[in-house]
Amino acid sequence: MIVRTLDEITDTDRDVKTPNWRSKRIILAGDGVGFSLHETVLEGGTVNDFWYANHVEAVFVVEGDGELLDKETGETYRLAPGSMYLLDGHEHHQLRPRTRMRTVCVFNPPVTGREVHDENGVYPLIVEPTAS
Repeated sequence: MIVRTLDEITDTDRDVKTPNWRSKRIILAGDGVGFSLHETVLEGGTVNDFWYANHVEAVFVVEGDGELLDKETGETYRLAPGSMYLLDGHEHHQLRPRTRMRTVCVFNPPVTGREVHDENGVYPLIVEPTAS
């Protein structure tokens, strides 16, 4: 059993901060459960381009509102508390929060916590060694 709080993660290597967003990685690949779980807070008025070419991501909006742009189709979706989106086709996308937006995200395969977005917004695929 794993029990963690956001307070325990704050200001550790599981707490990743950029000017536009902050992601607290609650569960990572090293925990060995097959997915990673993050609380990500995006700042209002920012524009955030992402493309998870190596991961499937599900995002649930807990607070705040904004827009999600599917950069492949041009379709825009309004996001508000209770909204969920699933990037099951590795879609290039852009998040534009109008207000501070707090989300809960799940990644498969799980991220390790060492990934950094490249110039295209992609996380590299880093695989944790399995215990023998």
